Amino acid sequence: MTADVGIGHRFVQTNGIRMHIAEQGEGPLVLLCHGFPESWYSWRHQLRALADAGYHAVAPDQRGYGQTDRPPEPEQYTILHLVGDMVGLLQALGEQQAVIVGHDWGAPVAWNAALMRPDRFRAVAGLSVPYVPRGPVSVLKLLRQVAGEDFYMVAFQKPGQAEATLGSDIRRTIRSILYSASGDAPPDQRWKPVNPGGDLVAGSVDPPSLPGWLSEADVDFYTAEFERTGFTGGLNWYRALDLTWELTAPFDGARIAQPALFIAGKEDGVLSFPGMGGAVQGLASAVPGLRRTLLLDGCGHWVQQERPAEVNAALIEFLKGL
Repeated sequence: MTADVGIGHRFVQTNGIRMHIAEQGEGPLVLLCHGFPESWYSWRHQLRALADAGYHAVAPDQRGYGQTDRPPEPEQYTILHLVGDMVGLLQALGEQQAVIVGHDWGAPVAWNAALMRPDRFRAVAGLSVPYVPRGPVSVLKLLRQVAGEDFYMVAFQKPGQAEATLGSDIRRTIRSILYSASGDAPPDQRWKPVNPGGDLVAGSVDPPSLPGWLSEADVDFYTAEFERTGFTGGLNWYRALDLTWELTAPFDGARIAQPALFIAGKEDGVLSFPGMGGAVQGLASAVPGLRRTLLLDGCGHWVQQERPAEVNAALIEFLKGL
C-alpha cells in the first residue's frame, strides 16, 4: 500500500486499553483523531505532510476501531473515556503536550480534550464538526424531538439493528457512505440522515465508479478492517451519548480558550443537522481562541481525504503560527 510508505505502526497501553497507532516524523506532537466509519487510515495524506513540516504526527485507531481494543459495553465509550484515551496516549508517548486534531466523531474528542485538559492540549483543530457546548438537553433528546426515531443517530441506539444493515455488505456500505457524503455526489445522490428504520446504507448510493480522491485500494483497506472488527465499537460511541451528557454537567456552556482552527466542506450534510449551522456561526464565541474558519467549495464530509492539499496547508499554517 503506497500510502503506508514511511508510516510506522506500533501498540501502546493507554487508559486501560491496548491502542494501535500510526505515526510519522519527529518534532512537536500532533494527534489526529478519526471519525465514523473510519480508522487511522483517514489521515494517510496528513501523516507525511506533517512529518515533512517538522512534526511528530500520530493517528490512532480510536477505541472500538481497527487494531485497538473494543470493549463490549457502550458505557465504556463516553467522551470521558475517549478524552482519557488521548491523555493516556500522551503519557505513553512520553509527551507533556500536543496539538489535537479531529474529524467527524474525532472532532468532539479533540474539542473536549482541549476543554477538559488545557494543560495537555495546547491547541485544537476540528474538521467537519464544530464545537457545540453542552446544553440543557442531550443531543439524542434534541434529535428525537426535531427529526424523529428514523434519524440515523437515534436508530443506532437499538442493539444489533445498525450492525445488521451496515454489515450485510461491508464493501457496499463503505463505498456508499464515503461517496454519498462527499462533495462529488450530486444532490439527488447525497446521503440522507433520516430513512425508514434509520438505515444509513439505504440513505446512500453505491456509485458505478469512485470519485478521484477515493481508490479501490482505499475501499479495500476500510472493508478489510470492518470485516474483521464489525461496527459495534464505532456504534457504541453513539450509544454513550446520553451518558456523556449526564457526566459532562460540570462543563455546561463551557468555552474553549486555546488557539483553534475549524475546517469543513461547504457541501457537508452534517452542517445542516439541527443546531449545527448556529454552532458554526457561534464558533468564535464558544471558542474565543478561534484563529480561522475555512469552508471549502465543492467539498463534502470527508474533508481531509477529499481535499488533502488544502487541509494540509491550513493545518501547517495553523501549527506554525502557534
